[in-house]
Amino acid sequence: MVVFKKILPLFSYIFHPLFTAFFATAFYFSITSQFYVWQEIFLYSIQVILLTLLLPLSIFFLLLSIGKIDSIMVENKSQRKTPLLLNATLLLILILKSITYDKVPELFFFFLGGIISSLLALFFLYFDKKISIHLIGISALTCFIIGLSLAFEVDLLYTISFFIVMIGMVASSRLVMNAHNSNEIVLGFLAGSIPQIVLFYFWL
Repeated sequence: MVVFKKILPLFSYIFHPLFTAFFATAFYFSITSQFYVWQEIFLYSIQVILLTLLLPLSIFFLLLSIGKIDSIMVENKSQRKTPLLLNATLLLILILKSITYDKVPELFFFFLGGIISSLLALFFLYFDKKISIHLIGISALTCFIIGLSLAFEVDLLYTISFFIVMIGMVASSRLVMNAHNSNEIVLGFLAGSIPQIVLFYFWL
């Protein structure tokens, strides 16, 4: 049991919210590669990596170096507003300039859901609620995979089952690390999954 508790924090790093967009993009193109030439896949993937991973990481380390945040996990409630606004802004740039509705509609709506989730997390901060961004990321990704399975009629039962288990592992990880209480975990799950499910209406 003690060993298990020591392993659990790894899931917070493996499924850090910064990696969610990359995971979703990689999974999407692994299923839809026949609809795109490799140059398109490469270009879209590079743009996603730059705007949702490398640039935010650079800004996070800058904020860390000047003392604006304590860690890349951003546990302090007062320090979360800037990263959440940054995430929403970068995702907005991405869907306006690169992953547009007419070119990549499924990813467009996934990232639009990400913007809504970020704004919901920001909204809760004003009520002194630090909802789990980790649960937002993993639940949104799981819903997206379910949507892809339905949209392209691909049997992803084992993959979906794996990510449902990962939701539980990430939730347990955040609790073991004392990063959130159970209410914040549930709110994070709802803030990540509900926007994705609502947006299914537009692309399924």
